[in-house]
Amino acid sequence: MPIVDHMVCFSLYAATRATTRAYAELLAPSGLTYPQYLVLVVLWTDGPRSVRELGELLQLDSGTLSPLLRRMEQKELITRTRDGADHRVVTVTPSARAASLRTELGHIPAAIAQATGLPDEAAARELIDTLRRLTTAMEERTPTTA
Repeated sequence: MPIVDHMVCFSLYAATRATTRAYAELLAPSGLTYPQYLVLVVLWTDGPRSVRELGELLQLDSGTLSPLLRRMEQKELITRTRDGADHRVVTVTPSARAASLRTELGHIPAAIAQATGLPDEAAARELIDTLRRLTTAMEERTPTTA
C-alpha cells in the first residue's frame, strides 16, 4: 500500500477532488463553477449577504471572492450594491436568473448525497461534524517545525 494511503491529508485531498469533480459534472450544463454554486446556495438559503459575510461563510479571501462575484455579476446571476450609509459595504443579491437556477439545480444535493455512498443522513451528519472538528483543530493549532 503506498505511503500516501496512510496519510489523513491525502485522504482529505482525494475526497475533496472527487467531490468537486462530481459537482463540476452536475453544474456544467448550467455553466456554473462549484464556488459560484456555493455562493448561490448561501444566497438562496440566507438571502442577500454582504461580501464580507460571504467571504467568512465560504472561507474565501477577498482576492478570490471579488473576481468570483464579478464573473457572477457579468453572468447576471447576482447584483452587487453599495450600502447608502457606508459605501465600503457591498451587498450581494441573487438575480431572477439565479432564482430560476435554484429549481433547475434542485436535484444536485440528492445526487451528491447518493454519490457519497453514505448509508443515511445520520452518517452524513457524523462525517460533517468530524470534518468541522478537524477544520477547527487545524485552524487553532499551528504545526511546529523541527
